[in-house]
Amino acid sequence: MRFLDRLQPLALLVLRVALGAIMIAHGAQKLFGGMQKFEGVVSGAGIPWWVAYVAAITEFAAGILLLVGLLTRLASLAIFSEMCVAIAKFHWKNGLAAPQGKGFDFPLACAAIAFALIFFGAGPISLDWALGRGGGNK
Repeated sequence: MRFLDRLQPLALLVLRVALGAIMIAHGAQKLFGGMQKFEGVVSGAGIPWWVAYVAAITEFAAGILLLVGLLTRLASLAIFSEMCVAIAKFHWKNGLAAPQGKGFDFPLACAAIAFALIFFGAGPISLDWALGRGGGNK
């Protein structure tokens, strides 16, 4: 199946766009109307309230960076770190697939995609690649 190897750049694009769109949507939801509730959730877990802003901005900004493929590894590292904290502090206690999206299945999938992008980079269909920052993938 060597012919599939030629489609790897497309696979990286799909991973980036999917994760980027998810992060933009979740970050925007918090930043543009849901910050008060999110602050309460974060502070209720014993985390300083201002971390809610860091998390929301990280989701939104890193999502945009992934969408265009700029600073992909750094954006992916930020998302991976945030998803690990989300799993540990909020979702783990509910189990893998709890009702109403409270399980850690979704953040785990996002973390896994981000983890892969940390190591594979953006691929050739990206600004990273166009600017010569393909991470040695050329």
